[in-house]
Amino acid sequence: MKAKTLAVLAGAVFAGILISGSRSQAAEIPPERLVRLAELEIDPAQLAAYRAALREEIETSVRVEPGVLALYAVTVKDHPNQIRLFEMYASPAAYQAHLQSAHFKKYKSATAEMVKSLRLIETEPLLLESK
Repeated sequence: MKAKTLAVLAGAVFAGILISGSRSQAAEIPPERLVRLAELEIDPAQLAAYRAALREEIETSVRVEPGVLALYAVTVKDHPNQIRLFEMYASPAAYQAHLQSAHFKKYKSATAEMVKSLRLIETEPLLLESK
């Protein structure tokens, strides 16, 4: 149930960010906030191992890094090897600290052969709300 709730929440966040046309709320978002999207294609034969590594990395990052504000992972419907990540950091410095963390480096090393493609998308936050 937790995974389904996470998928619904992440989908709502993606939809709100990607389709919102209003910039009137932009002043309310701290200017240093960093939001990124990532599109990954995972080797289907290694999908279970990738998901386990991703779970460990996300849970650890959110728990131990104060600058990691949100990390959501979803799959494209009917394409479980296509993963989409929503990442929100308190600042660019928090993002750089995340990249240098031991748990992130472990994840990158462990999954290097599992990831067939990775596309990082830089964004400008328009509206960021959650309950």
